[in-house]
Amino acid sequence: MKKLGCLLLLMGLPLGAHAYPIELEKQLNGAEVSATTQDVDHNIAGLMLYNYGQRDAECKAVFRNGPEAPRIRQASLAPGANNNLVVRFSRSVIRLRVDLTCKPK
Repeated sequence: MKKLGCLLLLMGLPLGAHAYPIELEKQLNGAEVSATTQDVDHNIAGLMLYNYGQRDAECKAVFRNGPEAPRIRQASLAPGANNNLVVRFSRSVIRLRVDLTCKPK
C-alpha cells in the first residue's frame, strides 16, 4: 500500500518543478521579432527568437541572475528565421531578468 501511495504522489508532481520566474524586457526598435523565454534546467535558460518581418534583424540579449555577472548573447536573424539563445549559470536561478534589444538592418 505504501508503494502505491508513493507512486501516486510522484505521478502528481509537476515535471517542471525547477521552474522559476523570467522577466523579459523588449526594445524592438521597429524590428518584427517575437521572443519566447524557456527555463531548461535549474541553472540553464533559453530565449527563442523568430523574425517574422521582411528585413534582417540583429538582436542582443542580456541575461541577469542575481549577483552573477550578466551573460550576453547575440543573434542575426534573416526574414523568417529563428534562433535559440541559451545561457548557463553557475548557480541555480531564482529569478531571471532578460533585456532584449533588436534593430532592423
